[in-house]
Amino acid sequence: MNEHEKLNYVEFPCNDLAATKSFFQDAFGWSFVDYGPAYSAFTGEGLDGGFFQSDQAALTSNGSALLVFYSQKLEATQAKVESAGGTIIKPIFSFPGGRRFQFTEPSGNEFAVWSDQ
Repeated sequence: MNEHEKLNYVEFPCNDLAATKSFFQDAFGWSFVDYGPAYSAFTGEGLDGGFFQSDQAALTSNGSALLVFYSQKLEATQAKVESAGGTIIKPIFSFPGGRRFQFTEPSGNEFAVWSDQ
């Protein structure tokens, strides 16, 4: 449901659309709808969005916002991320309220996964 003046959609740059789609399918079970050869969308993953062809990447070191997944089993999620081709850039660490790790997917976009467990 679209809600007035609420976050609704997010778009990420992507230099290898096929590899990025494969990563998210393998690591998180996402499915995609392609809109031409340079754009692919996902829905039902907490926030709908898409990936567009670009030579850029969304990295916090470049000032990008960090999108964070939640996991009830942080180590198991990290193993899935690594198995699917993600690169761990900050191994699991504790912070007030939980633990998390940060990773990049094959196109270089940075994400994090946190758990209160």
